[in-house]
Amino acid sequence: MAPRKKKTETVKETPKPNAYIAGAGAVVEQPITETLQTNYMPYAMSVIVSRAIPEIDGFKPSHRKLLYTMYNMGLLNGGTIKSANIVGRTMQLNPHGDAAIYETMVRLSEGYEALLHPFVASKGSFGKAYSRDMAYAASRYTEAKLAPIAAELFADIDKDTVDFVDNYDATMKEPVLFPVTFPSVLVNANTGIAVGMASSICPFNLKEVCETTIAYIKDNDINVADTLLAPDFPIGGQLLYKREEMEEIYRTGRGSFKVRGTYSYDKSANCIDIKEIPPTTTSEAIIEKVIDLVKQKKITEINDIRDETDLKGLKITIDLKRGTDPDKLMKKLYKATPLEDSFSCNFNVLIAGSPQVLGVKELISEWVAFRNECVKRRVYYSLSKAKDRLHLLKGLSKILLDIDKAIKIVRETEEEKEVVPNLMIGFGIDEIQAEYVAEIKLRHLNREYILKRLEDIEKLEKEIKEMEDILASRRKQLSIIVKELEGVIAKYGKDRKTVIIENSEELTEDLTVEVDNSPVNLFFTRDGYFKKITPQSLRMSGEQKLKEGDILTQQQESTNAADLLFFSNKCQVYKSKTADFSDGKASLLGDYIPAKLDFETDENAIYMVDTTDYKGYMLFIFDNGRIAKVPLSSYATKTNRKKLINAYCSKYNLHTILYIKEDCDLFLTSTNGRVLLVNSSAISPKATKDNGGIAVMTQKRGQRIYSAEIVTEGMLDSPYRFRAKNLPAAGSFKKETEETQLTF
Repeated sequence: MAPRKKKTETVKETPKPNAYIAGAGAVVEQPITETLQTNYMPYAMSVIVSRAIPEIDGFKPSHRKLLYTMYNMGLLNGGTIKSANIVGRTMQLNPHGDAAIYETMVRLSEGYEALLHPFVASKGSFGKAYSRDMAYAASRYTEAKLAPIAAELFADIDKDTVDFVDNYDATMKEPVLFPVTFPSVLVNANTGIAVGMASSICPFNLKEVCETTIAYIKDNDINVADTLLAPDFPIGGQLLYKREEMEEIYRTGRGSFKVRGTYSYDKSANCIDIKEIPPTTTSEAIIEKVIDLVKQKKITEINDIRDETDLKGLKITIDLKRGTDPDKLMKKLYKATPLEDSFSCNFNVLIAGSPQVLGVKELISEWVAFRNECVKRRVYYSLSKAKDRLHLLKGLSKILLDIDKAIKIVRETEEEKEVVPNLMIGFGIDEIQAEYVAEIKLRHLNREYILKRLEDIEKLEKEIKEMEDILASRRKQLSIIVKELEGVIAKYGKDRKTVIIENSEELTEDLTVEVDNSPVNLFFTRDGYFKKITPQSLRMSGEQKLKEGDILTQQQESTNAADLLFFSNKCQVYKSKTADFSDGKASLLGDYIPAKLDFETDENAIYMVDTTDYKGYMLFIFDNGRIAKVPLSSYATKTNRKKLINAYCSKYNLHTILYIKEDCDLFLTSTNGRVLLVNSSAISPKATKDNGGIAVMTQKRGQRIYSAEIVTEGMLDSPYRFRAKNLPAAGSFKKETEETQLTF
């Protein structure tokens, strides 16, 4: 028993887990503003400053870490190496995973074709910016190195031109910015979405950007639009140019402009070849949209469309029907597909760690200030090195005046550590100079070496004077920047790829897409099946095929351009177009509307309306004798909404839905045998779709509307007997002699 008792005592002495945590489980109230400030704001600022928004050198941190790693690996010269190797090394600076690093490399590569001047020379399949489905190969299969233009990013980076900081684990140093010799921020496109803000910078031609920067340095009051004509995209295309629109973008850093694809017509093959598309879309998106338009019969001039992209580049081929005007068709496609699209600009850049939306001139001004600081730091670094070298050589010159004395001092010094102090005393030089002299090789103690070192002193003094003049003169600093920009133009300047179209008004005229408005016959059944049959097919058809137990409830003539409204048993209406349905046959069941239009569970279509102008009225007749009259225009929408809720009143049980183009007589019968004739003009229309209407035919307890129909000519012998002077009315009983005239 004793051991058992000892074990029990041990359990009692063990404290509960919560005893180690003060206030564990307690609910602490915190104002939402404090939560946002302490928890969310640091995250938001991290995304803005360290992830999504580019800085004045034109790069985000992810770009900079990758390119600097490649520079340290010596990939500016020599051959390519496996991308996986580069990605692995980059993780020393960027710990966010190999997939993100490789995607960054892909976008910067020549193969991807997203940049006017790619910084990564690639080998292998890197996908294409203009294709959604053309994926890049895994990093173990591709190779890369730095492109020649990347040398402009690292010019004099080892001369203290920019600041360096520790990497994430403080084992390496990385640059805060690149000392790029041209305004890369404007040359290559850059987009990013941060928290509460975004950035979208369109690319400009390198030559135009450098020339504009040079012009700005010479005269700050220039009009940027005179030299910086318009954006230039890697894939080319045509830019619809409006000078006022472009100047507004240049001034504010915000705005948009339109870009369209280019095409050529092959007369022998009767086809259109599209080889350039807007930068905001892909070839697959264009093809899918064209196919959709053809299916809807909104475009009828196309036989086939296919993607013929190969190693030569993008190519979308459209086969035309005989007699088609290619230019007219392309105007339709520009209007109805992504072949013409808008590019939105938002020049949001980090300046000294703060996001700012700047115009082009302001961006150039900030870059010039940044580059000027890089030049000053480089000159100051070189000046410091030159002064240090001069200091050493001046000490050497004193020694060279009496070499024998220097040799004697060294030879007569008993201990090695006393050599430098003895030289300092013997020649009146400082420790640094004496250390330098002491390290001179014996073979250098000759006349030739001495004369060359003295010449170096004169040369250094001249260089130091020039560098001091540069540091003292902003004009000379700016002239260095201009010279560097001229060198960049000479090395890397290229002609524009995107063509500027001046007469944009004429080319973007409002074109209505032609829709086939040929006549059709529409059939709708009680169970919700719909058929669209052409008159030719209907004449050759036999009996209508229906589902067992189903019946036709509506049959009418219409056109292929009509809108269709399907009212459901759940007070909703679903909108479609006649052209959305394929031509059917009498021998087929047709389209099941709840499935075709994505109805809710247990929801069915109970009434169909076709219209081209939304004129007329909807009549909703309820069991209790009330009728609601709603203008059909209440169901028209400016946007392409497919579903409208609260299409009619849900408060009362619905008996019948009728669509009338103009006011007419309605014949109502009740289960009590009474009948009532009323004109729809007596019912005031209300634009509110779910209004309860007015009481028309009074019903006693247990009674309800039995039937409701529109009166046709010859239907009644004595219509005046059933028409009431005031509403609501109970109606009149029909006579036995009228039994044959009334049809319910």
